[in-house]
Amino acid sequence: MDASNLLDADLTLDLACANRILYDQDIVDGLGHVSVRHPTQAGLFLLSCNRAPGLVRPSDIVCYDLDGQAVSETTERPYLERFIHGEIYRMRPDVMSVVHSHSLSVIPFGATQRPLRPIFHMAGFLAEGTAHFDIQDEWGDTDMLIRDRYLGASLAKSLGDCSCVLMRGHGSTVVGNSLQQAVYRAIYTEINAKLATQALALGEVKYLSSVEAMLAAQTNDGQIQRSWNLWKSRIGNIE
Repeated sequence: MDASNLLDADLTLDLACANRILYDQDIVDGLGHVSVRHPTQAGLFLLSCNRAPGLVRPSDIVCYDLDGQAVSETTERPYLERFIHGEIYRMRPDVMSVVHSHSLSVIPFGATQRPLRPIFHMAGFLAEGTAHFDIQDEWGDTDMLIRDRYLGASLAKSLGDCSCVLMRGHGSTVVGNSLQQAVYRAIYTEINAKLATQALALGEVKYLSSVEAMLAAQTNDGQIQRSWNLWKSRIGNIE
């Protein structure tokens, strides 16, 4: 399949912006990645070539099939962990965007198997907690990376119906029904983890109830564009 003509200019620009927003918000550094499902071809997704997120340009965006094979022209190396994206899209038809990061406040929750629950309304999407993935359970000792379809499928299975899965010794992966929602969730997963850690040091924490979380998430979803516009303004123009 030659999908080079399917790289919509507006979508590739938004995806490049998403990479730079996540870097600006300290969710990713030189590593981490964000993808978006193709808007008309459900079996394809867009992802940057192997580039530090803060440097991604629209020309770096590549179209992949769900097996992680490039279907648009590129001479650049792909991300090793592109299988995170392909297998989640395969298992979750509702997901339109995926963010994988190693944001620092989230990692202790994965290492302790403590679910990350919403401590404030901005993280209502976490509902009753996060999913947990331990690569060692099924695959033994590895370098912790999701480097093939089989590992990607294990991660996608662990994610289940949740919006976020914590990856022991690695980081986390969040999903959304739009690129903007996935970026929002990645940012507020990190903020929620930081606040939860602070609260746990003070004593018993009263998290949002499942109904409170649902109602808050519904309200916040209607305001994501407002935050997106602010975050986008901070990164300036992208060549």
